[in-house]
This record gives sequence, C-alpha cells and structure tokens, in this order.
Amino acid sequence: MDILTKILAVGIFGCLLTTAAAAQPGVNIYDTPRNVPSKQVFAETGKRVKMDDFQGKFVLAVFWSRHCVPCLAEMKALQKFVDRTKNDGIKVILISPKEEWQGGFSEQKRFLARLGAPEIEPYVDNKSDLAAAFGIFSSPVTVFISRNGKEIGRIRGSARWDHPEVIEYIYKIKAEHG
Repeated sequence: MDILTKILAVGIFGCLLTTAAAAQPGVNIYDTPRNVPSKQVFAETGKRVKMDDFQGKFVLAVFWSRHCVPCLAEMKALQKFVDRTKNDGIKVILISPKEEWQGGFSEQKRFLARLGAPEIEPYVDNKSDLAAAFGIFSSPVTVFISRNGKEIGRIRGSARWDHPEVIEYIYKIKAEHG
C-alpha cells in the first residue's frame, strides 16, 4: 500500500468515525457525580495540576490528540465556543499526550494557532496517566467537571461546539449540575 493510499484510508476512517459520532452523540450525564482521578497533568508554566484544582469553575476537559482527525476538525468551533462562553464561568482546557509534543508547549501552541484555537489552555498528560485513570482510550472525549470538582458527565466523540443548540445544552448542564 503506497503512502497516498494509506493517507486516504486514514482520512476515510476518520470521516466514518466523525459521521458515526454525529449520528449518535455520545453525551452521558451521570445521575450521581463521580470523583475525578488524582493524576496530574502539566500546565504550560510547568506547574502540575489535578482536575480538582479547578474547583469553583465549571470545566470542560477535552482529551484530544494531534493525530485524531475529528479532534483537529473541531478545534476552530471549540475556540468559537470558548470565545462565546469564557465570561460565563465555563473553562475549557485541552489535554493531550505529552509524547506528541517533542517541541513542548511552544510547538503545541503553534499547532493550535494553525487550527484556529490559539486561546484554549493546553495541558499535557505524562504517559497518558490521567486519560487512563478516567478510562479514556480514544479521542476526542470531553469530561464535564462541576464547580465542586466532580465529574458529572462526558461527550464521547466530536461536538459542533459553535452550534447554538450545543452552547445552550452546555449552559443547561452547567445550571443543573455545574
């Protein structure tokens, strides 16, 4: 199989996954909030951060990969979501595997800027420990974390973040559970 055929196959597979995710959105809001894992991620400053360090904020923690076609496709819309909601008590963070960023955070920031998401806070997950502790083994997955530091739900797969109905739904989740 030549390289062009491989690229085409990966692209088609990614489109199929995106279509499947759009057809059956994997939104799951829990009846009972769950504790978040105590594993740490690293901020751009080098500071170690746990998910419960964000207490007092409603957080959407988006687990993504630079090799995930649906992840890349949703970045510009996610930035529009952030722009629309950042003054309303919703914090969006991106968490990706550390090993994907040989050039560190400067490489990641340039990459996000090219995708149209320059203002979303990136974090790296050393050895994917936090993702594994959450039971996340594919991407994208968005974890909803309430203001009291509990996981209240997830979205498995892509979302149309800049769509008014999605924004309204997130506000509703925040009001009811946040």
